[in-house]
Amino acid sequence: MEAADLSHHTSRRFNEDLERVRAKVLAMGGFVEEQLGRALTALEDGNSELGKAVATQDYKVNGMEVSIDEECSRILATRAPAAGDLRLIVATIKTITDLERVGDECEKIALIAARLATEERPAGQYREIKHIGRAAKGMVHDALNAFARLDAELAMRTARSDRIVDEEYESIQRQCITFMMEDPRMIRRALDVMWVVRSLERIGDHAKNVCEYVIYMVHGKDIRHRSLERVELELKNQNARG
Repeated sequence: MEAADLSHHTSRRFNEDLERVRAKVLAMGGFVEEQLGRALTALEDGNSELGKAVATQDYKVNGMEVSIDEECSRILATRAPAAGDLRLIVATIKTITDLERVGDECEKIALIAARLATEERPAGQYREIKHIGRAAKGMVHDALNAFARLDAELAMRTARSDRIVDEEYESIQRQCITFMMEDPRMIRRALDVMWVVRSLERIGDHAKNVCEYVIYMVHGKDIRHRSLERVELELKNQNARG
């Protein structure tokens, strides 16, 4: 009886450890998502102070990553998780790495926004960035929701939407090159836009990675570097077999 009680107590403590880590990841994700929104606002509104504020907050993202990583290492060392719990810890470690990199890209966007705010504002207020910015931010939001709910279907839909960000990125790159060829005075502005959309394209990639980790946690399948269509078909067949 005593052994059973000890086992139950250990299991409860382990679940509390896992839930605490999960909560920390979502808090980190929420802060990163907020940083992205503020960086884009700073760019669109020409708010130099907001851009600087966002850039100086990146250390918080780094601190969150270190804290969660240490917690995961402690769990691996003391709990020796297996099966689904091990997948959760491994996926969490990978997820916080991608979230930290999203934070780095937000810092880059914010620094560009702070500098551009001191220059003459273009008539279009960087309208070409708004759509891809909303798409990338939406991917981060949905990827975090999928992680919170362990929703593999939402993760799959969100991963597929990365194509929208990629297509928008390529379209803006072509436009910027055209502008620079037609009017050399546009080179500086076009380069700034290209740097921003490059960061947004990378953010979409990191959000897609988080989605892939969710699918790994739920189904135990590593789908990196594989066709999403093929993976989706395999998962449907797997579910059909029950």
